[in-house]
Amino acid sequence: MEPIQPPQDSPPPQGRPAPGPAAGPGPYHPGPYTPYGPGAGLGPGPGPYGAPPRTVNGLAIASLVSGIVCCLPPLGLVFGLIALPQIKKKNQTGAGFAITGIVLSSICCLLMILGLVSGAFGEAWKGFEKGMDEASRSQSAFALRTGQCYNVDGKLEAPTSDVKVVDCAVAHEGEVTGTFLLTGFTAWPGEKAIDRIAEDRCEKIGDAYALDTWAIPDAVWMYHHRPSDRSWRAGDRTVACSFVVDGGDPIKGSLRSDGSNLDAGQVAFLRAVNPIDVALRAEPEEDADADLASNTAWARQVHTALTGASTALKGRQWPAKVSAPVAAMVMEIDAAAEEWDELARAADADAFWEHYDRAYDMTTWKSEPAARRSLGLTAEPGPGTSV
Repeated sequence: MEPIQPPQDSPPPQGRPAPGPAAGPGPYHPGPYTPYGPGAGLGPGPGPYGAPPRTVNGLAIASLVSGIVCCLPPLGLVFGLIALPQIKKKNQTGAGFAITGIVLSSICCLLMILGLVSGAFGEAWKGFEKGMDEASRSQSAFALRTGQCYNVDGKLEAPTSDVKVVDCAVAHEGEVTGTFLLTGFTAWPGEKAIDRIAEDRCEKIGDAYALDTWAIPDAVWMYHHRPSDRSWRAGDRTVACSFVVDGGDPIKGSLRSDGSNLDAGQVAFLRAVNPIDVALRAEPEEDADADLASNTAWARQVHTALTGASTALKGRQWPAKVSAPVAAMVMEIDAAAEEWDELARAADADAFWEHYDRAYDMTTWKSEPAARRSLGLTAEPGPGTSV
């Protein structure tokens, strides 16, 4: 409530000075109201009888904050002990803050000592580190990166399963061979459309990631994790291609074999011969009796891969220990190319079948294990190879 003032246009009462700045505290100037009366000196207002305002000691506040958050409790204790004599000497406020900070900091110091003695802090920190590690390794499939190994939390077939990234040296279920973004769609295209794209792209990515196909163990197949309609709405457009175990023992160690961990000679050899396996896998679903044209075109594709491998192997200068087995392999490749040329020129189904079995048999080269061994590559064939 504001003090009652005389009307501005009325003269002041006789015998009483007009109120003004120099009048000082008086009946009409009680000063700021406090529970203890005007000008009691609590808070930022003027002190009693016009004395300077009392301030709150900064170290007392620091002691209280340190005690509350239990951060460096010895520091909070020191702040409080220094603050108390300062408050008395400088006529400051904050003694309650300092005392509270001292008490809280003392309790924190005691708890810290007990934790160190019992080893509870060490166990708590280990648990924290473990939780952070697990959190960093658990991620959605579309966040996977090339070369990461992982285990699946749930069914492998889930569109975007949560997976747990693990060290590739540890037994695992999957290894990421690469990723790619789905483009050209303005709306969710559906799972079947994505699968058609992913099957082709992931096969090419897998071929480039694992050049040494003979090192791929049994029960390991190409797979892909694709966006779901729900993750698509959240902006997910990534397909993660992987090698995964299907019904066999977990993978141990990385299956990666490319320019990152192979030398130039190994890469040159594998890039020369691998297109033959790629061409063989492209055999039409309809046989020559139902679709001769497609089958002869496929035979020509295999023939081209064979002649390309021969040319590439002949055109490289190999070390002495590698030269002889590679030369023997080139002779076998050239002989196989002649048979596949006959298959590609078949005039009818009967002529096609006459050369079919022999052509296939000739893509098994007796000299290839020796050539691979001389180069330091896997010398025993795995699944899906031409041997």
